[in-house]
Amino acid sequence: MRPHHSFSVVPQLPRSLERLRELAWNFRFSWDPATVDLFRMMDAALWEECQHNPVPFLGNISQQRLEQCAVDDAILANLQKVWNDYSRYLASNQTWFAKSGELSNRGTIAYFSAEFGLATCLPIYSGGLGVLAGDHLKSASDLGIPLMGVGLLYQRGYFRQYLNSEGWQQESYPANDFHNMPLRAARGRNGEEVVIQLPLEGTTLHVKVWRAEVGRVSLLLLDTNVPQNEPRMRTITSDLYGGDSDTRLRQEYVLGVGGMRALVALGKTPEVCHMNEGHSAFLALERIRMFMVEHHLSFTEAMIASAASTIFTTHTPVHAAIDQFNDAQMELIFAEWRKVFGFSLAQLMDLGREKPGVEGLPFNMAVFALRASDFRNGVSRLHGKVSQRMWNYLWPGVPEHEVPITSVTNGIHTQTWISREMRELLDSYLGPRWARDAADQTVWEAVEKIPAEVLWRTHEGQRQRLVSYVRNRIAERLEKSNATVHEIAGVSDILNTGALTIGFARRFAPYKRGNLILRDPKRLLALLTNSKTPVQIVFAGKAHPRDEAGKKLVEEIVRYSRLPEVKGKVVFVEDYDMDVAAHMVQGVDIWLNNPRRPLEASGTSGMKASANGALHLSILDGWWDEAAGSHLGWSIGQGETYIDSDVQDAIESSAIYDLLENEIVPLFYDRGRDGIPREWIRMMKEAMKGLCPVFNTNRMVHDYATRFYFPASSRGARLTENGHQGTRELGEWKKRMADAWPHIAILEINGSEATELLVGQALTVRARVALAGLGPGELEVQIYAGQVSPEGEIIDAEAIPMIPSEDSEDGTYWFRGEIPCRATGHRGYQVRVLPYHPNLISPFVPGLIRWGSDKISDSAPRPVHV
Repeated sequence: MRPHHSFSVVPQLPRSLERLRELAWNFRFSWDPATVDLFRMMDAALWEECQHNPVPFLGNISQQRLEQCAVDDAILANLQKVWNDYSRYLASNQTWFAKSGELSNRGTIAYFSAEFGLATCLPIYSGGLGVLAGDHLKSASDLGIPLMGVGLLYQRGYFRQYLNSEGWQQESYPANDFHNMPLRAARGRNGEEVVIQLPLEGTTLHVKVWRAEVGRVSLLLLDTNVPQNEPRMRTITSDLYGGDSDTRLRQEYVLGVGGMRALVALGKTPEVCHMNEGHSAFLALERIRMFMVEHHLSFTEAMIASAASTIFTTHTPVHAAIDQFNDAQMELIFAEWRKVFGFSLAQLMDLGREKPGVEGLPFNMAVFALRASDFRNGVSRLHGKVSQRMWNYLWPGVPEHEVPITSVTNGIHTQTWISREMRELLDSYLGPRWARDAADQTVWEAVEKIPAEVLWRTHEGQRQRLVSYVRNRIAERLEKSNATVHEIAGVSDILNTGALTIGFARRFAPYKRGNLILRDPKRLLALLTNSKTPVQIVFAGKAHPRDEAGKKLVEEIVRYSRLPEVKGKVVFVEDYDMDVAAHMVQGVDIWLNNPRRPLEASGTSGMKASANGALHLSILDGWWDEAAGSHLGWSIGQGETYIDSDVQDAIESSAIYDLLENEIVPLFYDRGRDGIPREWIRMMKEAMKGLCPVFNTNRMVHDYATRFYFPASSRGARLTENGHQGTRELGEWKKRMADAWPHIAILEINGSEATELLVGQALTVRARVALAGLGPGELEVQIYAGQVSPEGEIIDAEAIPMIPSEDSEDGTYWFRGEIPCRATGHRGYQVRVLPYHPNLISPFVPGLIRWGSDKISDSAPRPVHV
């Protein structure tokens, strides 16, 4: 039975407690322990019962208790203190952005992501991508950057995990009650709720916009479950990563196109758009449409204007993980857009096809995102290189290391993930700046001041809390399954509060190899059951509901944990979420990470563990490939890759056992008379000093701002001023270049015929180039010089500009340059021509490169030897 009328019931707070309402509806509580302590003071049991969600907490606390709190001096004093701190935080003009005076007039930066992990009470995330997005918003708030997040509000979110009697993963999908979450309906200037409209499959889709406050920044969340929509359309935003390909396409349409329209409806037309993965790439089509309609630009010009201020961050190193859609699907969604663009279906598809013009190829979201963005990055140094190799074919003729994809290594929002005990310790010895200026290396040097015994007792307290938490989780599960009193009592024997504790928690995809440490049961058993130096392992993680291989990994670990000889020493914690993750990264001694290199784009869980004093044991992949160093943790192997995966598993699992047996376990249990492992603590300090100031989202967002956001904003403004004069000029220039390029040719290359040169000398190179009617200032002619490998390829090359020296009567130009001989060895060079325009973000325009060795279709840079 549908209601005749619906309404929301909100807490009735005494006047002296009214400020609690704003504190509860701002996710700053998720990284401010003082706010959480205030709620606990009011009713600790109810706070736990409400699963740390302040909205139902305030709605369910008894009126009698509220009246008591309203006159409780201690509570009121704490409320005043928390409110003052909260108010200062929101109003501060001392943020990094505010102090950068020349940047103060920047407009809104829109950050799009399919998932956001802010806190357990808003379960619209599945794992690392969402948690990173949540941490991104929190650091943007800390830095004072004018950023707004855009995502989807899933009615059921990601699934909840539980295990059957055989240890097989089962899924449940409880519905989210948005009215009992720290969310409010977004309202426009007239005070009415914002509901945008999108054309979809011959009808109108209505999308309600919700708003979450994250410190100083806002997150807009889109919801299709509204009465105006027909039933099948209401379920578009039902599940995160659920449904079929058609559902995913509709979701990504709502995220990209709907997200742009939601921003516009709230008067926040963004100057810069940042796509966190390719799910939101359709925002580029909407921006292009807007530029065409509002500024009367051609499609090419509108795409130039849009790409100039668009950033694309890719997180995947494998093609199979990218969403792709066929012709029929795209036509169903974008038929009206085609008409605006004046496109055929084939032309629309070519925007996202890996090979334009090849019929039958699907529309690849990552390919389109790469083409629709002028700023592109991977999420670690290694992943940036992997991405250059992966997408090299989109820039034919461009050497792999010059493919215009860079990297910004991920980080964590340290305040969110650090334990209460560690926070208090850092406050005492580092001062408050560790939280405010998390990326300041000098602040973290003060970790050395922490007495070894104080740091160790703090860490032991964290481990004890993890053990207690795991026991309670297991006891709750047993009670729900009607276990016997004896079985529940046995929970107290699970885990040892003093044993070396290894943590492994992440998405259970096969490439992450959650079972690698189980490969040699005999060696593992010896580690687990040594009474003098015991080891224990805590596992957690979810496999995607359709990933049977991932589910088998979970089952294997659960079955192993139930073996009598290891029971209580190996534990799998069900229903991995941010709460489980926080307890694990705070309480373990070793964080284990063993993916198949190079399939881990970045990974951030190990960063969270390091901030809490844990040490890392990892494959040299993702962030650890650039972070690993002496005394910071242990690396499994030296970055090797193997063709035979079984051989790789055997070698790397053996390396894990070797490290545990010979280095990690002995070091952990090497204690003095005071029971303190001095050398272990030395490594803890080195890791905290070396990793915390680098691998945090304050540094990461600062990098995005200075390298991408602000340059993109300036470039976008430069192109759009004077009625998009710069856009139109760049569009005309690109057309002239495309027309002229087939006729560009390097006709002659002249260099010294010397076979040997001395270090300090220079080799002069001249090249005659046919310009096809272009001026010499419209091209970059370069010497591409470097070492020649045994295979005859130029490696470690540098590009040396050549200058026009003279023209010829036949319309060609001579260019001249010099190669400095800085080091000995076998060297070589080649000459190449690239387009040049002052408003071009990169000289590498797909299809516009000419090498001296070219035969029109052949653009491999074969060297001239010297």
